Amino acid sequence: MTAHAATAARTRTGGPQDDGPKILEHVMGWVLVVVVAMFVTRLGLV
Repeated sequence: MTAHAATAARTRTGGPQDDGPKILEHVMGWVLVVVVAMFVTRLGLV
């Protein structure tokens, strides 16, 4: 069994798509980091 046949046989489980917009994921990840940092500093946890 080749590597291509092994990956093609796997069932999708609803995870992130491989062909999605990578830049959007990257930007949204950084937005989440900034929002969490704002909440942490507002609550005085630092």
